[in-house]
Amino acid sequence: MTAENEVKPVKLMVSRAPRPILEVGVGTGYFAGRVGAEAGLDPSMKMLTVARMRRVELLVRGVGESMPFRSGVIGTVLIVVTLCFVDDPARVLQESFRVLRVGGNLVSCIVPRDTPWGDHYTKLGSEGHPFYSKARFLTLGEHEELIEASGFKITQSMGTLSYSPFEEPRLEDPSDEVKDKGFVCVKATKGGGG
Repeated sequence: MTAENEVKPVKLMVSRAPRPILEVGVGTGYFAGRVGAEAGLDPSMKMLTVARMRRVELLVRGVGESMPFRSGVIGTVLIVVTLCFVDDPARVLQESFRVLRVGGNLVSCIVPRDTPWGDHYTKLGSEGHPFYSKARFLTLGEHEELIEASGFKITQSMGTLSYSPFEEPRLEDPSDEVKDKGFVCVKATKGGGG
């Protein structure tokens, strides 16, 4: 149910987004498959093999800090809970800006560090969790600052998971009120001149 809640704001933000959509850090292709992304980028061949089963057309092995795409060829870059796992989040956003066409969109979703969900995953990481021990979660403010510093203009924010990780999951609609939400997506645009 939590995953279903996370899919909703992603779908809303890319529903009218310019094509093609590239998911950076595509992983198993869960989000790419759900929103019809045409392309996915990931450093793991194992993950890309799973993503292929979700019918993502173009899967490329690589890292977000050095995307193997020409400048200005992508309509929308989607990044879902990936910035906390990369070596250089600022560089990933700069590369996203580079590969996007003018007027293209960035949709970047995070688990904010300063929420009950961020606290929960950070604690799991400090206890040696094999996945979350590698994560460096961002606050909402840090996320927005990185996006704007990369040249983007933020146009919309949307969040979900108003319940804590210890409450019974429930279906909910995403909201423009993002404070204290456990999953937040920011949509930003590449303007002219970049």
